[in-house]
Amino acid sequence: MERDSQLKLYGLVADQLKEAHATVRTLQVPEGVRMALSRKLLAITAAAKHDLSGAAKRLDRLMNDLDEGRFPPERDTDGTR
Repeated sequence: MERDSQLKLYGLVADQLKEAHATVRTLQVPEGVRMALSRKLLAITAAAKHDLSGAAKRLDRLMNDLDEGRFPPERDTDGTR
């Protein structure tokens, strides 16, 4: 039974990550902000392999920030501010 709930959570997080990537692609923000958001999503994706529930919480916080218009600081293409 626990395995079924874990698989459902994986599916849910995967769907949310797919939606989050699509959202970031369509945001009207400077390229440096988009890059910072993409890095955050990649970190969450990597974390999901080891800590699925923690990754789900991080993704939820990130999406809430985006919904409320809070974006990370813009970074240059070399990763500096």
